[in-house]
Amino acid sequence: MSDSGGPEQALAAAADSLPQTVDGLAVARLYGQPLFELPQDLYIPPDALEVFLEAFEGPLDLLLYLIRRQDFNILDIPLAQVTHQYLEYVEQIRRTNLELAAEYLLMAAMLIEIKSRMLLPRPPAPDGGEPEDPRAELVRRLLEYERMKLAAQQLDALPQAGRDFWRVQVAVERTPRSMLPELGVDELRSAWADVLRRARLNAHHTIGREQISMREVMSGVLRRLQDRRWAEFADLFEPSQGVLHAVVTFVALLELAREGLVQITQAEAFAPLYLRLAYTPS
Repeated sequence: MSDSGGPEQALAAAADSLPQTVDGLAVARLYGQPLFELPQDLYIPPDALEVFLEAFEGPLDLLLYLIRRQDFNILDIPLAQVTHQYLEYVEQIRRTNLELAAEYLLMAAMLIEIKSRMLLPRPPAPDGGEPEDPRAELVRRLLEYERMKLAAQQLDALPQAGRDFWRVQVAVERTPRSMLPELGVDELRSAWADVLRRARLNAHHTIGREQISMREVMSGVLRRLQDRRWAEFADLFEPSQGVLHAVVTFVALLELAREGLVQITQAEAFAPLYLRLAYTPS
């Protein structure tokens, strides 16, 4: 007796005999095999799957969606058709969320009221003109809401920090410091030459012997600077005292600057020189 094939060949033949699709599509596949109908004893919990097709921000949003989706003229809304579609949606959300449906039910009542007012004869206007359309107030609210919604969409399309980009944050140490220009030898020499020139203008020919203590001059300069924030370089010299006193004062200023007791600076290039104490007097 010939062997017609093992169990593997029998399973393969059974799989080939099953149709791949029924009416173009199988319901599902179980262990690789197409399933064309659901089992009779299959239990699906009621809350196993919940699908939200549309999300609206309120009754006006839903109403505007129904109008724009069907290209209705917002100034001439077919209330019967729109109200019917609106109530169908409210019925869907009422089954799952009664608290949310309450707000939509209020708008549904307003639509029904407007429709009933349109069916009744309109009272004449007080001024004798055309009576007001019962839909006018609703149209005004819809147009205003649509403008606000479009504006919100335009604002949302703008780049936002934290969503579209991140701000660069750099820690910077903010220590206030006065940036004064560097003082060179040329500026100091020019200021000294000006003082010397003024001293020579007041020179006289009286010959005498005078002893000047440079330490006393240094102390005098420091005392003069204690009560002043700044002192001009030329103000520290007395031209009437002669060239000798000017020389000693100039050397005293250089010594004070060398010892770090005073600072010699200027506000900008070619500006007058100024002196100030390099320390805070007690």
